[in-house]
Amino acid sequence: MRRRSLLAASLGVSGLAAPAIASAQGAWPNRNVRIVVPFTPGGASDIIIRPVAARLEQMLGRSFVIENRAGGGGAIGAGAVAADRPDGYTFLVSTPAPLILLPQIMTGLTYNPDRAFSYVSLLGGAPIVCAVKGDSPMRTLAEYATAAKAREEAVSYGSSGIGSVGHLTGVLFGMETGARLLHAPFRGAPEAQQAVLGGSTTSLWDTAGANVAAIRAGNMRGLAVSSATRAAALPDVPTAIEAGFPGVVSTNWFLLAAPVGTDSAIIARMDEAVQTILADATIKERLEAAGIVALPRTAPADIAAWVAAEKTRWTPVIRASGAALG
Repeated sequence: MRRRSLLAASLGVSGLAAPAIASAQGAWPNRNVRIVVPFTPGGASDIIIRPVAARLEQMLGRSFVIENRAGGGGAIGAGAVAADRPDGYTFLVSTPAPLILLPQIMTGLTYNPDRAFSYVSLLGGAPIVCAVKGDSPMRTLAEYATAAKAREEAVSYGSSGIGSVGHLTGVLFGMETGARLLHAPFRGAPEAQQAVLGGSTTSLWDTAGANVAAIRAGNMRGLAVSSATRAAALPDVPTAIEAGFPGVVSTNWFLLAAPVGTDSAIIARMDEAVQTILADATIKERLEAAGIVALPRTAPADIAAWVAAEKTRWTPVIRASGAALG
């Protein structure tokens, strides 16, 4: 009994949960932990998970290694995690794309998102920003809309891939204005940004956090953000609502998941650690400066219902996009 109590105390879980971890995993974590980001380095997923992973190393005494496995709009990385052992040593940072968007537009997906994952924590959210090159003649979202309506696909926009929230927010803007934009999918936010800066793409609709630095430097001009209120990291960029487009409201979100079947006590311990980190004033300030906003505290057992509600919200936009992946 003494050994059981000591183990429970070391893990920060109840005495009933601790033996499950002890028998199946040893004193978790007893080796390095892998966190898969299914997008290219430098995007919003990276921005939010890297400081969290650094703090997890301090709290739990093991390395938390970030592995970027981009491709397929997030499907490659998500599929790798879904196929991994549910031993508490592999986690996934997911956006809506791998969980609710890609399953509706991609054939041959290697995982079933409704059955492949156990949810751990909501990490945060980010508005989408519509941005153009810094020397673009378009200075407002209204001017952007006028240019887009001049003729079909007169304005192009990059995003982090087909089925990303950036892609669908561009579709949402088209539904609101009656314009038809030309979508240019990329493997992640950095590639979409480089296309705008290089002049091959007129604009981008992508997470604000991944584009804050370029907008602040004047290399890009933010025309609007898709949140209901202005983003703290981009206080001079109006919302789409303020710009006269009240239907253009969206938020990209980020959550932590694990392969289905991962021990519930490990999930509880990981969630406890993550929530402690996200509540830290230094981490909060850092994420807010990068355009990340807090999401409501949601227990792991309730995240599946939260994801299902998001799926219902986005399904009409997905259908309107006509998007399809082979």
